[in-house]
Amino acid sequence: MATFSCTAPYPIRCSSNRDNHDHKQKLNNIRIIGASSREDLRQNIPTKKQSVDPHRQGLVIEGGVGYRQTVVIRSYEVGPDKTATLESILNLLQETALNHVWMSGLLGDGFGATHEMVQNNLIWVVSRMQVQVDHYPIWGEIVEIDTWVGASGKNGMRRDWLVRSQATGHVFARATSTWVMMNQQTRRLSKMPEEVRAEISPWFIEKQAIKEECPEKIIKLDSKARYMNSNLKPKRSDLDMNHHVNNVKYLRWMLETIPDEILESHQLSSIILEYRKECGSSDIVQSLCQPDEDGILKDGLRQNNDISLLNGFSLASEILEGGGLLGSFEKVPLTYTHLLQTEGERQNEEIVRGRTTWNRKMSIMPFST
Repeated sequence: MATFSCTAPYPIRCSSNRDNHDHKQKLNNIRIIGASSREDLRQNIPTKKQSVDPHRQGLVIEGGVGYRQTVVIRSYEVGPDKTATLESILNLLQETALNHVWMSGLLGDGFGATHEMVQNNLIWVVSRMQVQVDHYPIWGEIVEIDTWVGASGKNGMRRDWLVRSQATGHVFARATSTWVMMNQQTRRLSKMPEEVRAEISPWFIEKQAIKEECPEKIIKLDSKARYMNSNLKPKRSDLDMNHHVNNVKYLRWMLETIPDEILESHQLSSIILEYRKECGSSDIVQSLCQPDEDGILKDGLRQNNDISLLNGFSLASEILEGGGLLGSFEKVPLTYTHLLQTEGERQNEEIVRGRTTWNRKMSIMPFST
């Protein structure tokens, strides 16, 4: 690695204008080279595989191809109920994924791109993501986040995560995602070059945090959707290192369409996101949301030996225990379908489709000791 010297003595002599110009150009070159070297020194990106990263509380697992990071839930990562927000969890998932590539020694100067990807001007873009949350970690809690990668078809990569409590070992959340490559200049999807495949395939393992035998299809909403927020404009702070809107911002736009009474009484237990196109700084976005009001009658209600089952909850047992029919309905998860699309000149171009599931909030903290 090159080093940079902050001071360098130069002899004083008389010179022509041309000499002065050449001398200034040399100084400018020194400053440019020096700035790059100092950036490399500050980042200290590994060029070889690392086993332990004490600065990030990380270590390799799964026979040397997985990654585990230990984090503390901080005050700015929780909401009014002192539990971590889903936005914070998504940020932690992204950070552990990047740190995994960092530890592998494959990280180039891109946003998670490997050396060969940088040479081919390729970047990663997520095409689908699913997160399931059983319980949200609380402020000050220490959690462990495991992440690993696997193949997804011929040209894609799957990345999974597992989030658990360090104190109890209980699994808080599971997540899975599918990634494809895009040319950074043309902004078009690309096949995986063989040299890139050779880089990353040794890290692939056959393990899934969420098993999806038949992925759920998300319908496209239209102007008849019940809830709608329009004229949403990305800010500079919403852009990531690839110069498009960060995935967490999409989630925020979606959740802002959920009614306040649902946000107060329920918590998000599952989300599926299907990404259609990137969103840039000049785009104007519209967020649509539709509750699945007929989902109970269409999908959840069936007859089995004269006992009604509602989304897996027995009505008979609820009635016998005195809860009545209303008590069973309160346990049924609420589901919403979402769509982010562009407005203005590129009207109705899909950015991302989504589906969220909400469970009623628990009145007591789980796993109390």
